[in-house]
This record gives sequence, C-alpha cells and structure tokens, in this order.
Amino acid sequence: MASNGVDLAQKKCVACEGGAEPMTPMEAMALLTHLKGWALAKDFKKISKQFKFKNFLEAMEFANKITPIAEAEGHHPDLEIGWGRVGIELTTHAIKGLSENDFILAAKIDKIA
Repeated sequence: MASNGVDLAQKKCVACEGGAEPMTPMEAMALLTHLKGWALAKDFKKISKQFKFKNFLEAMEFANKITPIAEAEGHHPDLEIGWGRVGIELTTHAIKGLSENDFILAAKIDKIA
C-alpha cells in the first residue's frame, strides 16, 4: 500500500498471484486520492479515466505510448480508442479486482498524458 508522499509512478508493478485478495474499497479509495481524474467503479473492481485529444491520430499516438509502459510493468490496461479519445480501464484480472499495480500503472500513464 502506498503511504502519504509516495509517488506511485516511481513504484514498480509486482507479479500478482491468483488467490491473493483484491483491495478493499477503503484501500482503493485511499490510493485513488494519489491520482487525478480516475474514477473507481461502483463495484470497486476497476478504475478508469477518459483522455481527450484533438483528433484520432493524437489519440492513437497516446495509446501507442502506453504500450511500452504496460509491457515493462507486466500489467496491461483495457483501452478503448475513438476519434479524439482514449478510455482506459484498469483491473487485476488474476484477483478479479484492484491491486496496487492498477494504481501504479495509472500514475505512469498520467505522466505521459
């Protein structure tokens, strides 16, 4: 769990084993305060954010910048790309909920936005 003052973007995603427990709603809400513009799903199993761009090309360029970050972290977002927008949804599939990895990747994505 990140403590106050910890920059999530400086942390590294760690492998998450199936059978581990997902974050509690309180843990997820606490980490969400370290991110700007991300929304927590009503079931507390995902976080998401919409990024806006001038056109389709800029949206695709942004999505392509996410690829090497996701690969380096071994944690991959669900992307929805359209004209002038990229929707990002993060969850940890192995535990069917949120882990710190989701918040770390969100912070790293925010750095390149």
